[in-house]
Amino acid sequence: MYRREFSLCSLGLLAANPLWAQEADTPERQKTWTVGVIGHTGRGNFGHGLDVVWKGLPQARIIAVADGDQAGLEKELGRLKLEASAGYTDYREMLQNAKPEIVAICPRHVDQRKDMILAAIEAGVRGLYVEKPFVRTPAEADEIVRACEARNVKLAVAHRNRYHPVLQEVERLIADGRIGRLLEIRGRGKGDRRGGAEDLWVLGSHVLNLATYFGGSPETCSAVVLQDGRRVTREDVHEGAEGIGPLAGNEIHARYLLKNGVVAYFDSIANDQTRSQGFGIRLIGSDGVISLQCDALPLAHYIAGNPFQPSDSPEPWRPISTAGVDTEEPIPGLHKQIYDHTLAAQDLIKAIEEDRQPLCNFQEAALTIEMICAVFESHVQGSRAVPFPLQERDHPLLKL
Repeated sequence: MYRREFSLCSLGLLAANPLWAQEADTPERQKTWTVGVIGHTGRGNFGHGLDVVWKGLPQARIIAVADGDQAGLEKELGRLKLEASAGYTDYREMLQNAKPEIVAICPRHVDQRKDMILAAIEAGVRGLYVEKPFVRTPAEADEIVRACEARNVKLAVAHRNRYHPVLQEVERLIADGRIGRLLEIRGRGKGDRRGGAEDLWVLGSHVLNLATYFGGSPETCSAVVLQDGRRVTREDVHEGAEGIGPLAGNEIHARYLLKNGVVAYFDSIANDQTRSQGFGIRLIGSDGVISLQCDALPLAHYIAGNPFQPSDSPEPWRPISTAGVDTEEPIPGLHKQIYDHTLAAQDLIKAIEEDRQPLCNFQEAALTIEMICAVFESHVQGSRAVPFPLQERDHPLLKL
């Protein structure tokens, strides 16, 4: 797959020399891309910095911002250092008048994103950077995938850990046998007050996206959704926070059979007392474990030895950098470039210029949404293993 072949050099050296300075000049690479920002104060605001990342890229220039809240719009204009004439309370008007080439879809409320994305595609944008989770249902994802493919629009999703080049080093360690045989992938959300279904949507989307990076696409999912220890029923279904849609359950246990034969698990329990330290995945092998803690510094750690064999002198957890285990990270400021979306935004620009898919693109994002909804589909079907692709494209909880 392309993502496996995307080398560290292709990501750029990420240090003093910007990504684009290392490429041969072409008309596309010489240009400055115009950017429009869509947010909604009080309805998801401007996400986790998806609005300001473009200010730090020499290849990008923010030309307009839309916010349905007038007071919020005025504040955002100041934040982006734009004139009042660059502000719109109607994002469709902004798209038609300003005609940005790249649009950042920032609101954290999921129910707005499909319409915003489709409006931007219809207006002729070249690229989109979208907050996660992508959309609410496979049906919504299907509609966006068709629109992107029809117009050759590059859409990247803000699963920022997916843009971290250390993932390639982790792959190399696995291929070299450093953890023996890869037996399973264990993933958890934060397990805070949102534990269960909300955690699956808001944070589990990061986890599932990483699981498929290492294990391949899912073939089946079996799951149970619980509320205070009992199976969720129709009476438990309610409208979720942040425009997620139908929601139920404060405890989730899911099992995915992945394409390469490895099984991945996702678990989330509200207030699980882990202090959010489980957020991420563990790649469990017969002779070692690699842990990836989402958004942490460093992202990855390695521990040698059979994880099922007790030891009087257990091995320590050792950090993994892009240069290897227990090696200082050679890329200055890498964590910040991941955390503030710089690498993701750079990759989207390069994807447009090179006419390729971004590292975390609409196909990956759509698959993540399908994996989330498969949890509820399996639960509705008595926790049987449901195959992919899902036949039910709407939200499964509507059938309870």
